[in-house]
Amino acid sequence: MSAQTAALSRHDSTGNATGLWVGVMILLWGLSWPAMKIAVGLIHPLWMATLRFATAGLCLFLCLAWRRELKLPKRGDWPILASIGGLQMMAFTALGVTAMQYIDASHAALLAYTTPLWGLLAGWILFREKPTSMQLVALLVGMSGIGLICSPLETDWHRPGALTGAGMLLLAAIGWSLVILHVRRHQWVSRPIDLAPWQMLFATAVLSVISLAVAGRPHVTQWTPELCILLLFIGPIATSFCFVISAEVGRRVSTFIMSNITLGVPVIGVIASAVFLHERITPILIVGLGLIIGSVIFATYVGRKTHPIHK
Repeated sequence: MSAQTAALSRHDSTGNATGLWVGVMILLWGLSWPAMKIAVGLIHPLWMATLRFATAGLCLFLCLAWRRELKLPKRGDWPILASIGGLQMMAFTALGVTAMQYIDASHAALLAYTTPLWGLLAGWILFREKPTSMQLVALLVGMSGIGLICSPLETDWHRPGALTGAGMLLLAAIGWSLVILHVRRHQWVSRPIDLAPWQMLFATAVLSVISLAVAGRPHVTQWTPELCILLLFIGPIATSFCFVISAEVGRRVSTFIMSNITLGVPVIGVIASAVFLHERITPILIVGLGLIIGSVIFATYVGRKTHPIHK
C-alpha cells in the first residue's frame, strides 16, 4: 500500500468515525426531549433541570480529572462561562422543561431549535450584521413556520398554558441565540471542554437556589427507578457525553456543518415523541418543520457563501 493510499484510508476511517459519533449525538439529543417530557411528570421541572446539570457536570469533572486536564477557569473566560452557564444551560433548560408541562415534546423540540433564526435577527439588531436579501427571505420563511406551529391550526389555544409554553420555548431559543453571538466574539483562553464542567456547576448552583425557592425540597417518594433511569440518560448520557462528542467533532468540521447537522435533533425529537409518547404528527407540524429547517439551512448556506468560515 502506498503512502498516499494509506493516508486516504486513514482519512476515510476518520470521516466514518466522525459521522458515526455525530449520528449518536443527534440521536441522543433528540431522544432527550421525550425523556424530559416524561421526567417532568415525575419531578418538578426545575429540579429536573438542576439534576441534569449536577449529574452531567460531575461526570465531566471526573472525566477531565482522570485525564489530568481539569483546570480552573481563567479570568478572561469568566464572561463566557456566565453566558453559557446562565443562558444556554440554566435559562434554556429551565424554560424548556417548564414549558413541557403545557406543550407536546415534539413542538417543544422544534420551537427550541429555532435558535439560528433568532441569531440572524439578533445579529442584525444588536451588531448591525445586516442579512442579505436571500437571508431575509429565509428568515421570513422560518418565521412563517414558527407562526404556523403556534397558530390555532396546530396549537390548541384553549389548552391551559399552551401559549405560555410556546412563548417560554421561543424565549429560550432567543437566549441561546444571544449566547451564540457571544461565543463568536469571545477571545477564548481555554478550550470549551475545559470550561464545560464549570458552566454546569454555575447552572446547577443557580438552579438549586431557584428550585428551593419555587418548589421546595423534592420528595423522597419521587425517587422511583423510572425517574433515576431518566435522570441518568438526560444528565450523564444526553448532556455530558454528548457535549464531549460535540467538542471533539467541532474541532474537525466547519461551523456551517455543525449548525446544520444539529437540525436533526428536532426531527428525531418529533419522531421519538410520536413513538414513545404517542403524540400526533399532523400535516401542519410537518409543513412547519420543513419551513423552519429549510430556512435555517438556506440562511446558513447563504451566509457561508457571503462570509466564508475557515476552520
